[in-house]
Amino acid sequence: MNPALQPFLTVALPIIVTLALGMWTNNGCLADLRKDMDRRFGEIIARLDRIERKLDNHEERIVRLKERTSPIHR
Repeated sequence: MNPALQPFLTVALPIIVTLALGMWTNNGCLADLRKDMDRRFGEIIARLDRIERKLDNHEERIVRLKERTSPIHR
């Protein structure tokens, strides 16, 4: 065996293999996390849209109440 190759095989190669396996494993976890976060953000956006529609309706009601109860009629 080539003596110059020995440190690479005993030190660097196991580190490289470990890093490659770790990145490959985490890539799947990150994809799952991304999918879960997209789902949760979608739920939050839908909930905020419902709240916004309710607030829009209340805004119209407040304007009508102000018009009906205002001492100064427009």
